[in-house]
Amino acid sequence: MLLHRQPFTPHGLDVGRKGRGALVPSRNHGSRVAMRALNQEEWTCQTIVQKIGFGAASLGLVASLILGPEAPAAHAVTTEQLLFLEAWRAVDRAYVDKGFNGQSWFRVREQYLKSEPMDNREQTYAAISKLLQTLDDPFTRFLKPERLAALRRGTSGAVTGVGVEVTYDDKQGAAGELVVVTPLAGGPAEAAGIKAGDTIAAIDNVSTRGLSLYEASDLLLGGEGTPLTMTVRPAGQGSQLKEVTLTRQRLQVNPVSWARCSRASPSVGPEGSSGSLGYIRVATFNGKTVQAFKEALNELEEKGMDGLVLDIRNNGGGLFPAGVQVGRLLLNSGDIVLIADSNGVRDVYSTDGSALDTTTPLAVLVNKGTGSASEVLAGALQDNKRASIVGDTNTFGKGLIQTIVDLSDGSGVAVTVAKYQTPAGVDINKVGVAPDIKIAADALPVPGSDVCSALQGPSAPRLFR
Repeated sequence: MLLHRQPFTPHGLDVGRKGRGALVPSRNHGSRVAMRALNQEEWTCQTIVQKIGFGAASLGLVASLILGPEAPAAHAVTTEQLLFLEAWRAVDRAYVDKGFNGQSWFRVREQYLKSEPMDNREQTYAAISKLLQTLDDPFTRFLKPERLAALRRGTSGAVTGVGVEVTYDDKQGAAGELVVVTPLAGGPAEAAGIKAGDTIAAIDNVSTRGLSLYEASDLLLGGEGTPLTMTVRPAGQGSQLKEVTLTRQRLQVNPVSWARCSRASPSVGPEGSSGSLGYIRVATFNGKTVQAFKEALNELEEKGMDGLVLDIRNNGGGLFPAGVQVGRLLLNSGDIVLIADSNGVRDVYSTDGSALDTTTPLAVLVNKGTGSASEVLAGALQDNKRASIVGDTNTFGKGLIQTIVDLSDGSGVAVTVAKYQTPAGVDINKVGVAPDIKIAADALPVPGSDVCSALQGPSAPRLFR
C-alpha cells in the first residue's frame, strides 16, 4: 500500500509545501491526527550541495548534516556515499520499527560506509539494497529510477509490462509457483498465447516459487521495449514447460469493470431477491479507481439490483487513499481504518458523508491475492457489518503502509512507515481478513468475466447472509 510524495497527491492527502514538506492525511478527509512518520525532508543532499558548491569542504558539511558530529573525515565521503546516506536517512527518519529489526541502525551505517564498495552507481545501488534487506521487510525496498517511474505510472492508471495478472496456486499457496489470472486484452502476454490458468515457473530465470505478488510485479514491470522471458507451464499439459520471450509495452490498466447479473440463483441470496444482482470488480486501487467505481455503482443503481457483489480477489492493493474512499462510498458512519506510526500514535480514517449506497445488501469476494488497500476495504465493511466477506481463505495479510522517498539521482526508497488495524482494532498483518462465508476456491471464476453465468447455476454458492 503506497502513499506518494510530490508531485503525486492522491485522494485524501495534502502535501506540505514548505520546509519538511511531509505527506500527511488531509483533515478534511476524515483523519483526526496528521501522520508523524512521514516527515521526510524535501532537501536532499544534492540540493544542499548545489547550494554550497562541490568542494571537499562542502561534502564534509553534507556528511555532518546527515551523520552528526561523529561523521568521518571530509575527504572520505564521496558523492556515491552521499546517495547511500540519503537512503539510510530516509529509513532512519520514517521507518515504523525504531528497533530496526533488532540492530543499531547507526552501527549498520558505519559498517557499510567502511566495508561496502561504492565506487560507482551500480555498487551504490547494491549497497543500498543490501542495507534494506537487513530489515527483513520485503516491502521496504530500493527502486532504481526506471522501476520507480514504472511504479508511478502504474498507480496513475498505466504500466509498462507484458499485461498479465498473476496469483498464487490454489493448492500450494504462497509457497508455490504463480498462476495466470488473466492476460490483459491486447497485451504482449495474450498475443503470445498465454492463457488464464497457465503456471509461470520462472521470470527471467528467477523461480516464482515462494515469490510474493509484489516481488513478481517487480520482475514483470520494466522499461518500455525491454525484453522479458517467462517459463510457462500451459494449463492442462502436465509438466511440459515452454519459454516465451515478450517485449514490455505501455499498457492502460482498467481498474473497474461491472455487469448486471439478471438471473442469479435464489441460493445466492439475498433473501427475497428476484435474481437481479450488481457485480463490480475492482482490479487495483489507482488514481482512476474511485471515479470509475462511482460510475459503475450509479449505472447499476439506475438499472436496479437486489444485491451487490464486490469482487476484490487478486487485488493486491495500490493507493491507500483510494481504498479508503471506496469504503466511504459504501458506509454512512463509522471508522474505515486505524493507523499506528513509529511513535505509536493512532490516526483514524472515518466516513465523511460522501456515501452513495449504504443499504443495498453487499457481498465482497476475497482470496489469498486480496492484499493491502483491498484488506482495508474488506476489514472496514466487515467490522461495520455492512457486507458479508466471502472467500476460500484469509486474505493476504499485508497490514503495512509504505511511502516513496525520492533520492537525488531519480531513484527512490519504499519505506514502511505505518501499520494499520481494522476498525475493531484487529492487526491483520501476516494474518489477513477471515471470510464470513467460506466457499470453494473454484466456486466462482477469477476474474469476473463469467461470474454472472456461474451465479445462475444450481450449484451457485451462497454469497449473502
